[in-house]
Amino acid sequence: MRARAAFAIVALAVSGAAAADFRTVEENAAVLYDAPSRAATRLFVVSRHYPLEVIVNLDAWVKVRDHTGALAWIEAKAFGARRMVLVTGNAAEARVRPDEAAPLAFVAAQYVALELVEVAPAGWLRVRAADGADGYVRSSQVWGT
Repeated sequence: MRARAAFAIVALAVSGAAAADFRTVEENAAVLYDAPSRAATRLFVVSRHYPLEVIVNLDAWVKVRDHTGALAWIEAKAFGARRMVLVTGNAAEARVRPDEAAPLAFVAAQYVALELVEVAPAGWLRVRAADGADGYVRSSQVWGT
């Protein structure tokens, strides 16, 4: 019985670890550091709506990974409640329905941030562009989910 309970705990830990936690920068510009301190070396500045994957969450600081895989630290207060995704290919084609045959709603260029409205079935995401246009993109076309 103990072996089963231990296996269940390990299985829960593994399944929980697979789900990535993404947050979005809400400040106009936020500095990424090499350590959790303002006295640390400044690495990058990211703009508003930039999604980052949370690796470690401390009270005031968060260790994050960007779309290139680079690791850095950012102040937790830089994040907002909106969820954004980043177009990683040359462009993302948003459709009016979650179907490859559906008409185009809009096309977003590489590195454009789109608001994540909902996760749809079969690998589709409902997104909204800055101009208010909305549509469905394949999750493989963006980063941040």
